[in-house]
Amino acid sequence: MATEEHTQDTVVEKEPGPLRLIVTLGVAGLVSGLCLVGAYIYTDPLIKASKARALEAAIYEVLPGCTKFDVYELKGDHLEKARAGAGTELRVFLGYDKGGAEIGYAIQSQVAGFQDVVAGIFGYVPSSKTIIGFKVLESKETPGLGDKIIKDARFLENFKQLAVEPEIVLVKHGEKQQPNEVDAITGATISSRAVVSLLNTGMKDWKEILDKK
Repeated sequence: MATEEHTQDTVVEKEPGPLRLIVTLGVAGLVSGLCLVGAYIYTDPLIKASKARALEAAIYEVLPGCTKFDVYELKGDHLEKARAGAGTELRVFLGYDKGGAEIGYAIQSQVAGFQDVVAGIFGYVPSSKTIIGFKVLESKETPGLGDKIIKDARFLENFKQLAVEPEIVLVKHGEKQQPNEVDAITGATISSRAVVSLLNTGMKDWKEILDKK
């Protein structure tokens, strides 16, 4: 009985050489980089515009009765009205009521909190040396505890008429007696302390300059 033998060739694929791997990885990295740059270019103006709108709304909030404001930047030891598009961080916002009278200044400040940076803005009246409003601009404090610095209405009441001299002091909840004291949030003492530190830092940076303007 005749048999027919079939031979089958084994195909061996060569592994890609080092140069091919380098080129492939380089192309992939280039494409990824271009995607990231494109996303940044597209989203950066949107993010900046959103932050600018949030800041403007916060200025009106911390300066009750404010209908317009001017931006001032620090030049040496004095203030000058900022040019359009000025990007300096050393700036404050002077608010006016509908009659054109000055209300006070909105001041930005930030410090380290329990989780991350706590950034905020507050309204300051040089003539009475008081803070008349405060708002958190950025915080990653613990949900349900530290984030009460944003949501707790009783805590925010501290900043409607808060004296800044000799300095702002944090006291235990329910022990506030002096006009320069802040009633802490129960269970969120560290975050409460961060807010007081933020206010005192802002006052240290700006009080002398604004009081003599």
